[in-house]
Amino acid sequence: MFKMLPCLVVALGLCGCQKSATVAVPQGNAERGELLVARYGCAACHALPGALNQGANVGPPLFGMARRGYIGGVLPNTPDNMVRWLQDPPQVDPRTAMPSLGVSAAEAADITAWLYTLK
Repeated sequence: MFKMLPCLVVALGLCGCQKSATVAVPQGNAERGELLVARYGCAACHALPGALNQGANVGPPLFGMARRGYIGGVLPNTPDNMVRWLQDPPQVDPRTAMPSLGVSAAEAADITAWLYTLK
């Protein structure tokens, strides 16, 4: 019985890697968010749908962000947490490579709305 415990722990841990249900749609404007993603130059570090620079490998690709279990590997994937992360990633995780770009709360809400269209 106890020999199977590590396998069960691993299996349960993997279940949280991707969300089966879509995250609730956050407040914000996805169209503005898409424009802000371009303005802040997110494609310099992340692969994005429709971006020419698909070789950006500093940060993870943002495809399927709405289905991910975690943001930055440290926060449960919720709209509030995404806004928090976008405003100041090093505040959330001092070891992250993602810099604080001075994104306002309103801009973060718009970017979050766009990110959650990426299913």
